[in-house]
Formats: sequence, structure tokens, C-alpha cells
Amino acid sequence: MTEILDTTVDFRATMGRLATGVSVITTRSGSTPIGMTASAVSALSLDPVQLLVCIGNHLYTRTAIAEHGRFAVNVLGEDGEPLARNFAVSKADKFANVETIDDHGVPVLRDAIAAVVCDVAEALPGGDHTIFVGDVRHCSHRADSRPLLHFAGGFGTLRAALTGNLPKGALRAR
Repeated sequence: MTEILDTTVDFRATMGRLATGVSVITTRSGSTPIGMTASAVSALSLDPVQLLVCIGNHLYTRTAIAEHGRFAVNVLGEDGEPLARNFAVSKADKFANVETIDDHGVPVLRDAIAAVVCDVAEALPGGDHTIFVGDVRHCSHRADSRPLLHFAGGFGTLRAALTGNLPKGALRAR
């Protein structure tokens, strides 16, 4: 058992070094908006246009997506850390004081720098997660924005080079 635990800890620490964008996955359970912070999001296909999200099997968001059949990926901008933290915790109303647009059957965060609304095409097993493949139904973005990043357990942003020693777009820890 120790070997498996060590592998899990090492794997988590190693994968934490992969900088990822931060998104809030939203859906509905009946008329109630549901959401969670996620970094396991990826473009999948251009023909058909699809993306995937990976949601822990123990999370209510996973059940809500499976039942509702539609979800949105809301990509957070560099000022989105408060939203990321808000949707990362379990609490009664994560949507209190959060502005949404409800034109596509699921809440889309008004402050997101990009949003993709998908219908569930497939739900595949992935260990302790479910991999939802989504058929894209709507997408939009702000061209002049930059993403919030997650790296080594913390949040950071992209930053333009200030000196010749810092590569353009280097990760800046907060």
C-alpha cells in the first residue's frame, strides 16, 4: 500500500508542474445552477468540434452534468482567482453575487474571458473521474484577455517580458 501512496503523491506533485488554465465548469440541476473549478479541460476535435472535461466521480457536478446533458466551460482571466476559489469550495450558493448569462441552458459566467457550451456526447470512465466529451454548441472569447493559470498548487498569470532575461509570457507566481 505504501508504494501506491508514494506513487500517488509523486504523480500529483509531478503533474502539479504542468501549468494549466483555470476554468469553472457550470451546469444545472433542475433550475439550480451548479459549478466547480477545474483544470482538467482540453480541446479534443475540430471535426466534430468537441472538448473534454474530467470531473471527480464523488462530485455533485458530475451527477448534475450527466443528468442535465449540457455544461459550460468558463475560462477565467488573470483577475479570476476569487472566482476560482469561490467555485473550488463546497458551499450552499456558489453563484451568490456572481453574474451569469443564461442564454444557452446553463449559466455562463459574465466575467469569463472565454466560454464554451457543450452537449454531452459521451461519458467515459477514467479511474476516479468521469471524462465528459462535449459537442460544442456555442463558444465566445475576449481577444484582449489573458488567462489565470494553476501551477504547483497556486495561481499565477502570464506576463510580458520586462527584461531581456525573462522570456515573453513567463509565468509569474502570485
